[in-house]
Amino acid sequence: MKSGPRDLSFDLGDSVAAYRENMPLSMPGTSRETAIGISRLNEATKTLVEKSWGMFWVRGEVSDFKAHRNGHWYFSLRDRSSQVSCVVWSKDQVGIPAPPDDGMVVIALAQMTVYPARGSLQLKIGRLEAEGDGLWRKAMEQTIERLKADGLMAPERKRALPRFPRVIAIVTSTHGAALRDIISVAQRRRPGIRIVVANAAVQGDNAPGEICAAIDRVVKWKRAHVLIVGRGGGSREDLWAFNNERVARAVASCPIPVISAVGHEIDATVCDLVADFRAATPSAAAEAAVPSLDDLTAAVNTQRARMVRAMSRRVDSSASDLKSAARGMKMASMRATDRRRAALSAAAGKLNALSPLATLERGYSVARDSDGKLLASVDDFQVGEAFRVTLRDGSVIARTETIERSA
Repeated sequence: MKSGPRDLSFDLGDSVAAYRENMPLSMPGTSRETAIGISRLNEATKTLVEKSWGMFWVRGEVSDFKAHRNGHWYFSLRDRSSQVSCVVWSKDQVGIPAPPDDGMVVIALAQMTVYPARGSLQLKIGRLEAEGDGLWRKAMEQTIERLKADGLMAPERKRALPRFPRVIAIVTSTHGAALRDIISVAQRRRPGIRIVVANAAVQGDNAPGEICAAIDRVVKWKRAHVLIVGRGGGSREDLWAFNNERVARAVASCPIPVISAVGHEIDATVCDLVADFRAATPSAAAEAAVPSLDDLTAAVNTQRARMVRAMSRRVDSSASDLKSAARGMKMASMRATDRRRAALSAAAGKLNALSPLATLERGYSVARDSDGKLLASVDDFQVGEAFRVTLRDGSVIARTETIERSA
C-alpha cells in the first residue's frame, strides 16, 4: 500500500473534544443512564484511532520479540525515551523475509490501533524492513544453514554438465530478456539445438510455487539433458524467489544437471549454491550448456586422433603377439621334432637289434629253399635238394648231402 507523507502533528485530544461537543445528548455516554461499556469504549477508541492515523512509516529498535504459537509476532519498537507495542499478524508476514532480532533497527509500515481486550495502544505492522539488508541476510543465512545440514551444498553432490546435450530445458519467464539471451547464444553456438521452455513467474509472491512446478514439469517430461533455471538482473526483492527454500530444494533434488543463472555476476542466490553449476549471467549459462561447433569439431578431431593411436597401438600389439606366437610355435615344433627324432632313433636301434641283417653281421647265416622259404629246421631240408645260404656279404648256393639231427 502506497501512502504519501502525513502531518502527524494534530492533537488527538482536540479531536475527541470536538467530537464530544457535537455529540447528541441521546448518544451513549452523555449521561449516567447511557454510560458506555468497556468493550464498546475500546472498540470505539480502536475505530477512532485507526481512522485518525491511517498507515505511516515508523523507525525504531526491536525489543522483546516473541513468535507466538498462533503464528503472530509480538514485540516493541523503542527509541531512547519511549516505546510502543507492535504486532505482525501471520497473514502479513508473507512479504517479510525473516523475523527481526532484538536490537535490530527497523523501518515499519504501520497502522495505529487498539487491542480491545485490554484497551492497549499498539502498532499493527504491515511491512517491515531492517536498515541495510539485515532481515534479508538473516533469512538467507537461515535457509543456507538448513540446506547445509541436509548436505545439499556438499561439493561431492555437484554433477558434471553433459558435454554435448541435444535438448536444453529453461525454467524462466517467457516475457523476460533472460530467455532471449539464452536462446540467442545457444542457437549461435549450435544452430538447430532443441530448446524447451517451462514458463514461470520469476518474481513476486507466486514465483516460488511456479518455479517449483516448472521444474517438476521438466523432470516428468524426461527428455531434457540439462536444465537452466534463472532470470535477468533486478533488485534484491526481484531476485528473492531464488533464495526461497522450496525452490532451492527443487533445484537440489532435480535428477537433471542444473545451471543456475540468476541476475548478474555480482548477484548470488541460494539456488546458485545448490545447483550443479553457477553461471554469472543467463548468456553465460547458455555458453556453459551448449558447446560451440568449433568445440564439437575439436572434440571429434581429438577422438579421431585417439582412435587412430589406439588402432595403431592395437596393430603393433597384435603384430608383437603374432611374432611371439610364431617364435613359440617354432620352438615348440623344434622341440617336438627333436623328441620324435630321438624316439625314432630309439625305435630304429630296437629294430636294428631285431633285424636278421644284424644277426648276420654277428656271423650267423640264413638258409632258404628255391622258393625263398626260410629253412629253420632240419625237417625243412631234403637230401639232394639245392638251397641258398645268405651270409653277411652275399649268398651261397648249396645242396643237402646229409641230414644230421641233434642228439
